[in-house]
Amino acid sequence: MARSQVLLAALCFATTGTAQALGPDGTDPVGVGATRILIGGALLALVALARRQSGRPRWDRKAVAAAVAGVAVYQLAFFAAVADTGVAVGTIVALGSAPTLAGLFEWIVDRRRPSTRWAAATALACAGVALLALAGADADVSPLGVGLAVTAGGAYAVYTLAAKRLLAAGHAPEAVMAAAFGLGAIVLLPALIATTPAWLGHADGLALALFLGTIPTAVAYLLFAHGLKHLTASETATLTLAEPLTAAILGAVVLSEQLSAPALAGAGLVLGALVALAVKPPAPPVTTPEPVPA
Repeated sequence: MARSQVLLAALCFATTGTAQALGPDGTDPVGVGATRILIGGALLALVALARRQSGRPRWDRKAVAAAVAGVAVYQLAFFAAVADTGVAVGTIVALGSAPTLAGLFEWIVDRRRPSTRWAAATALACAGVALLALAGADADVSPLGVGLAVTAGGAYAVYTLAAKRLLAAGHAPEAVMAAAFGLGAIVLLPALIATTPAWLGHADGLALALFLGTIPTAVAYLLFAHGLKHLTASETATLTLAEPLTAAILGAVVLSEQLSAPALAGAGLVLGALVALAVKPPAPPVTTPEPVPA
């Protein structure tokens, strides 16, 4: 169930690109990202208030601050990376580094060593993401852009690990997401104002903002948190690599984009890795020792 929730969250995440492509012209990526977090954070706060739990544990301020910083830094670093080094390289480095860094941070902070099965599935999925992103694209590698993309991947890993710690402390998924995104929205508010979002004054721009704040943010991160509660941070981050696979399928179906042979091969690698990780391995058979003869 938990893995299905994370995969469904990744499906919601993947609608972002298609929605932006169908949205109005003149939108700024940073402004869109900040608007998405602002609306999503408000919705998550409303859900948390409606489902307020009794006997709440004390909040770990360091974990909350880490989660908020992860949300804000990811938005700014990822869009800056894409602007500097292109969509292909920025996507590969950010998405590919996130699960790897999540596994590393989890190992260092929680002393939980990732399994060999996770490492193999993550490597396979990252190779697939690289093929998907590079198919038909001209890669333009910029050291600054790559650094920003790694920063985005690290921010996502930090956010995932901090959210996992808050969930493990007994906080409800709705409360954790509301804290991270509600406070993250406040941090990103100056970025939204700086972009002068005139596109929000049009009906199609407002519809885009409401959709992005609802489906790929509020709904997606509630599913993400419910799944994360029962999984490790590293496994959760790897499962969200279903996002570029779903985005490629949506692009082909909704936007009539052509999938090349390398893209199809990359999709196959990601799908295979996710199936290998999502399917729970069978438990070893229980053997009864033979009675020792008297």
